Amino acid sequence: MRERDGVTTAGCEPLALPGVRGIAPYQTGKPIAELARETGIAEADIVKLASNENPLGMSPSAIAAAAAALGELARYPDGAGFDLKAALSAKFGLTLAHIVLGNGSNDVLDIVGRVFLGPGTSAVYSQHAFAVYGLVCQAVGAERIEVPARDYGHDLAAMRAAIRPDTRVVWIANPNNPTGTLLAPEDVREFVFSLPEHVVAVLDEAYTEYLEPAQRGDSLAWIRQHPRLLVTRTFAKIHGLAGLRVGFGAGDPALIDLCNRVRQPFNVNSIALAAAVAALGDEDFVARSAAANREGMAQMRAGLDALGVPYIPSFANFLAVEVGDAAVVNAGLLKNGVIVRPVAGYGMPRHLRVSIGLPHENQHFLDVLATLLGKA
Repeated sequence: MRERDGVTTAGCEPLALPGVRGIAPYQTGKPIAELARETGIAEADIVKLASNENPLGMSPSAIAAAAAALGELARYPDGAGFDLKAALSAKFGLTLAHIVLGNGSNDVLDIVGRVFLGPGTSAVYSQHAFAVYGLVCQAVGAERIEVPARDYGHDLAAMRAAIRPDTRVVWIANPNNPTGTLLAPEDVREFVFSLPEHVVAVLDEAYTEYLEPAQRGDSLAWIRQHPRLLVTRTFAKIHGLAGLRVGFGAGDPALIDLCNRVRQPFNVNSIALAAAVAALGDEDFVARSAAANREGMAQMRAGLDALGVPYIPSFANFLAVEVGDAAVVNAGLLKNGVIVRPVAGYGMPRHLRVSIGLPHENQHFLDVLATLLGKA
C-alpha cells in the first residue's frame, strides 16, 4: 500500500491476471555493451556466443535494402506485408493466404496462444523446449503440460499420450532450442497427422536452414493436407536479421485468417520487410552461412572433445555444453569477456548453450573454458 495526496492506494499487481503475475520474464543474452560497462573490457574484445546469431551478420543485399527503406520511414509500413508474402509465396509454393507475418517468429507463437488458448484449455510441449511455449500458455491462463524429454529431445509418443480433451495446442521445436536435438521428418509428420481434431500443431522451425536437405521434411507442403498445422520460421538466425525482428507462420488459410484477426496492425516494420525480401533472395549468403556453421561446429566439437567436455549433439547453430556448475563457469567466462547462455531455467543447470561463432571466437571460448576447468 502507498499513500499519495492523502489517498492510500494499492499497487497494480493484484489487478493483473494470475498467469501474468506468475511469469518470470524471458531471459535474453547479455548485450556486449552491458558486459563492457560491468567489466571494463573493450567491446571489441568481447565475444558474444549467447543468442544464436549469425556471426557473418546480414547479407549485403539485405543491408542495401534496409538502407533504401530509410527514406520512407515517415510512412506506416505495408500492414499486409505484400512484397514479403509474395516472395515467400514464390519461394515455397504457397499463396498469400497461407502466410502470417510476425515481429519475429516469437510474435507468431504469441498469436497462436491468443487465438487458441485460455482458461480451461491446455497445451503440450517437451521438457527442455523453447521457453516461450510455456510463457505463452501462462500469460493467457492455459494449463501447461510439460512432457519429460527423451535424451534431451522430444518424446513424441509421450507427448501424444499427454493430450487431453481440453488440449488445443501442441508445440514442437525441430531442431529444438536449447538442446539442438532433431526429430526425423517422417516421425514429425506421423505425429502431426495423428493428432485429434481438437488440437493445433505448431512446428517451430527457426533453425531448419542449418539442416542438410535430407534431414528436412517438406513441412510447408504438409499444411495443404493438414488444416490444423502451423509452421513457423524466422529471419533472425541464418538470414542474420535478429535486430530487425521478422518471421512468419504458414498454415491453412482458415487458420491464418484467425491469426490475422489478433495480429497487431503494422507488426513488422518497413526496414524489416525490405531486408527480409532481399535476404530471402540471397541464396549464396544462406549457403555461406550454413557452411560457416558446419565448419564452426566441427571446430567447437573437436575442441570440446579434446578437453573431455561433454555436449549434446546439435543440428542447429549452437551446442549445449555440460560444464558442471554452470553458474560458476558462466561467471568465469563473463569475467574473461565471453558471453554464453545459461540454461538452468530449462532444467539444465549443468549446461551452457554456446552459439557457433567465427573461428577466432570459438577458439577464444575454448581457451577460456579450458583455463576455467583446469585443463589448459
